Amino acid sequence: MRPSFSHYLKLLIFVALGGVTTTHVPQQDVPSSLEALPLDGHFSFQDMSAAARDFGNLSSFPPVAVLHPGSVADIVTTIRHVFLMGEHSTLTVAARGHGHSLYGQSQAAGGIVISMESLQSNRMRVHPGASPYVDASGGELWINVLQETLKYGLAPKSWTDYLHLTVGGTLSNAGVSGQTFRHGPQISNVNELEIVTGRGDVITCSPELNSDLFHAALGGLGQFGIITRARIPLEPAPKMVRWIRVLYSDFTSFTADQEMLIVAEKTFDYIEGFVIINRTGILNNWRSSFNPQDPMRASQFESDGKVLFCLEMTKNFSPDEADMMEQEVNTLLSQLRYMPPSLFHTDVTYIEFLDRVHSSEMKLRAKGMWEIPHPWLNIIIPRSMIHIFAQEVFGKILKDSNSGPILLYPVNKSRWDNRTSVVIPDEEVFYLVAFLSSALGPHNIEHTLNLNNRILEFSDKAGIGVKQYLPNYTTEQEWQSHFGARWDIFQQRKKAYDPLAILAPGQGIFQKASASLP
Repeated sequence: MRPSFSHYLKLLIFVALGGVTTTHVPQQDVPSSLEALPLDGHFSFQDMSAAARDFGNLSSFPPVAVLHPGSVADIVTTIRHVFLMGEHSTLTVAARGHGHSLYGQSQAAGGIVISMESLQSNRMRVHPGASPYVDASGGELWINVLQETLKYGLAPKSWTDYLHLTVGGTLSNAGVSGQTFRHGPQISNVNELEIVTGRGDVITCSPELNSDLFHAALGGLGQFGIITRARIPLEPAPKMVRWIRVLYSDFTSFTADQEMLIVAEKTFDYIEGFVIINRTGILNNWRSSFNPQDPMRASQFESDGKVLFCLEMTKNFSPDEADMMEQEVNTLLSQLRYMPPSLFHTDVTYIEFLDRVHSSEMKLRAKGMWEIPHPWLNIIIPRSMIHIFAQEVFGKILKDSNSGPILLYPVNKSRWDNRTSVVIPDEEVFYLVAFLSSALGPHNIEHTLNLNNRILEFSDKAGIGVKQYLPNYTTEQEWQSHFGARWDIFQQRKKAYDPLAILAPGQGIFQKASASLP
């Protein structure tokens, strides 16, 4: 059995039959009892198309109703109502943030989707002081959290690459970016949560209070409750960022330098890597946003037909300390083995750097290239196997990287809390690898899914020990293999906090008993 890639085979079949996986539920199945619930917000029963879409654009499972909550009490009322309907009801409930899931994880076929963004701003409070923090709604976007905390000269420590995601959404997965090596993922940077369980109970939890639920929900894929509030610790926000890119032609030097930087006492503040396969004019493309250290040598650099590796780093600084920053950066760069003509850098504000992907989003939206299928594959690879993986995948399975970025960078396991639900390799250093493909048309979707399948199939045969991030499986056996020794406690927590399997049906981990009846 190879559970890591069977779902991609199923998707290939769906694509061959016409594209998007779709399930329709008869309109008469809308429970009239929902209309009678006392709410601060409201239900929608018409035009379910938005709630049946996500960023992946590969799955469409329309619900029978969408809740636009005006308060946490609305979420409690709705879930408790479904819970009291008992095992014979087929209704399930999915929390939908900004809809950035990939394969229908935030959808609920024939169920209720809760539009979490309805719970924004009115619940955000910044608390400055000796140990500053922000209380933010689970439906708040991280970009709004950043903008609000910057008013106090503060900011969270750990981020995702894309800030237009909800707090509850990223905390239900992990939340990773170039700061993860130092601060851990976002789930390692939470003081307290407010959660509505699958029983309809509102529970405040933290490492000290109701700690089992706290750790279960972090990285828990929405299985144990809906995060309605999170308390995030803050630090003084940097004003400026020196943003640097360099290229390598040798994978061994590239990974060795990354691994040296993530354990060094004095190092960069953000470290990520990219794989570039057979791309034309890489350095010329950088010129629109970065300045070359050596313009003449940069202009003569050829990238065609090569597999190259980009190391991206930042150093935070204040304008009045720019000279000190320059010295620190030069000292760090002198220890690296990159190709000198490829050194590019620029200085931007902290928010400009953190929100960098959004500017690319706007350009893609203007071209109609944002809301297209994204058959992404996100995996985690032990350090001991990264060279075997790279040797086969980059340049052999993948002949180019023209369909989207390929991220590859190491993080330190010691910065992750092993009490949470997220699954990671059992090595002190492991790599986050993301194939962020965009696909136009069924042929390109099929081609990309086939490449994903080949990557997973090779990893399985070679014993790479891959774990999926944003995991995507369809059977209990596959999920059991994913969680390994942690499967039993995951099941126990499900029975404790969502015994009827009402929540997050789109993950495909647990099936509501009644949904399997004829």
